[in-house]
Amino acid sequence: MRASLRAIDNARAAILSVAAVYILSVAIGIGMASLGNAYALDRRDAIVGSAQSGDTLVAYRSGDRLRAALLDFAANLGLGGLTSTALGISVVGAYPVFAYRGWVGGIVSVDAQHRSRLASSDTALYYLVTLVLQLIPYSIAGGVGVRLGIGAWRDMRGSSRASVLGLRTDLLRDAALAYVVIAPLFLVASLWEFLM
Repeated sequence: MRASLRAIDNARAAILSVAAVYILSVAIGIGMASLGNAYALDRRDAIVGSAQSGDTLVAYRSGDRLRAALLDFAANLGLGGLTSTALGISVVGAYPVFAYRGWVGGIVSVDAQHRSRLASSDTALYYLVTLVLQLIPYSIAGGVGVRLGIGAWRDMRGSSRASVLGLRTDLLRDAALAYVVIAPLFLVASLWEFLM
């Protein structure tokens, strides 16, 4: 565990840059949705509507909340975390994707009737805790990917450091070690979201 935390600390600057993009884009999404922006509300309705037929929400609606949480965890870890790390390698191309994901997290701050979840202390607490619990592992996953990409860019001029497909093996090891922390964080986020 100590090695995993050290690996995360080594990527601190990249992780914080990803987190900043998420926070800013979430705030923009919340603002747009709260102000009744038609585009934001239409996207919110389309995204939430398409998710209704997914396995996670089907399991949740049928009362199998633990299965829903585990399906959400698997999707967040695989489709979210691992793709965030892979996208992060591109460095520049990753940030627009992170911004879009954060914006989506912001526009779902309103419910199906487009009422803000922040208007009530109960729904606000649930929404904000869920959001924070998800953004922490997403930021770490994206940040370790960005660190991998920056390392590859720096070594393009030639380096004697060990690498795999142009990615430094020490940074790949750190990225893998970070997942010892990332995976449980995604699990906690999913359990909170579907069991609370």
